[in-house]
Amino acid sequence: MADIPRIISTDDHVVEPPDLWTNRLPAQYADRAPRVVRDKAKFSFVGGVFSYNKGAEDGDWCDFWLYDDLVYPFPKLSAAVGFSELDVTPTTFDEIRPGCWIKSERIADMDANHTEASICFPNTLPRFCGQTFLERDDKELALLCVKAYNDWMIDDWCASAPGRFIPLIIIPLWDPALAVAEIERTAAMGARAVAFSENPAPLGMPTIHDRSGYWMPVLRAAADDELIVCMHIGSSSQLPRISPDAPVLANKSFGATRTAGAASSGCSAGSSSRCRR
Repeated sequence: MADIPRIISTDDHVVEPPDLWTNRLPAQYADRAPRVVRDKAKFSFVGGVFSYNKGAEDGDWCDFWLYDDLVYPFPKLSAAVGFSELDVTPTTFDEIRPGCWIKSERIADMDANHTEASICFPNTLPRFCGQTFLERDDKELALLCVKAYNDWMIDDWCASAPGRFIPLIIIPLWDPALAVAEIERTAAMGARAVAFSENPAPLGMPTIHDRSGYWMPVLRAAADDELIVCMHIGSSSQLPRISPDAPVLANKSFGATRTAGAASSGCSAGSSSRCRR
């Protein structure tokens, strides 16, 4: 494969390590910060609706993210590589492929896959553009969590192998001024891209077509600091369904229609043309 150019992957993911936030947030948040606990669990996916039973004695071992009032189980689909069978079932950090969350193992996997560089979207706890932090009531803690994630992404994950990982940050979606400040802060640290929602409307936010220019400062800051705005499928927290009983993987593939919609919407938005460099 020496004559074949190596891959630059623009849609990888990283499973956030269990100590990402507990190692970086002030001690006063120890019992509220995102952290991992292990318990038995049973999952169900019926009619397109996911549910779980934490503490089920006849269930499988599952790692759960706890964050304030949020309890978020770890499904195999969030770290699918390497499993012989995929379904909506629990998993743990001990069971997933080490390259999902351990830096040296990821580099080894990239080498084996002929991959030169990778941009890694957030995964289980933050979700694809940090929606989890938007949804929490305590925005002071949420902002600390966003900053801690970005510090880890740039200074830990990406710094471990310069040139192999492309630093992608998240922003405090609930406040454009704070988002601009975070873009500027992380750009100075080496950020190269920022995660944004494919469609902010389902998140209860103004769209990129908002007449008041709600997102204009954010888009302009990204342009000024030369950060690529990246929108991942599912970052609107909605996924189109083929039918209520369609398999989960079929519905996930059908969700690519949102990508086309986001591209069309972005191309027709006046804000995008006003922010071009």
